[in-house]
Amino acid sequence: MLAAALALSACATTRDQTPLADASNVALGQQAYADGPIIQPIAVLEDSRCPMNARCIWAGRVRVKMLWIRGNGEEQPFEATLGEATPIADGSITLESVRPDKITNVELKPTDYRFAFRFAGGL
Repeated sequence: MLAAALALSACATTRDQTPLADASNVALGQQAYADGPIIQPIAVLEDSRCPMNARCIWAGRVRVKMLWIRGNGEEQPFEATLGEATPIADGSITLESVRPDKITNVELKPTDYRFAFRFAGGL
């Protein structure tokens, strides 16, 4: 009887867990599975992208403060820059895109941002 109760409680616990998002549409504060490592964007450190409705000399860049959640639960901070590979785990992670686009006279809130990451490496 006790074994059956434990088995049922294990099922209930498993069912209530939310699966991790994939790394193609990640919000700030959201953990995501990036084809190997689990990552979490924490804050936008810089968003100097040229607004889509402006002409700029420099395209600008985006830098994001990140966490890599290791298998033992340890959180290792790192920084990701749009279009650049950053070494983590046994490979590298690239911040591939940032949405939405910047527009002149519109200030993006932290909750507006969505990021796409790609991990290269691993076994």
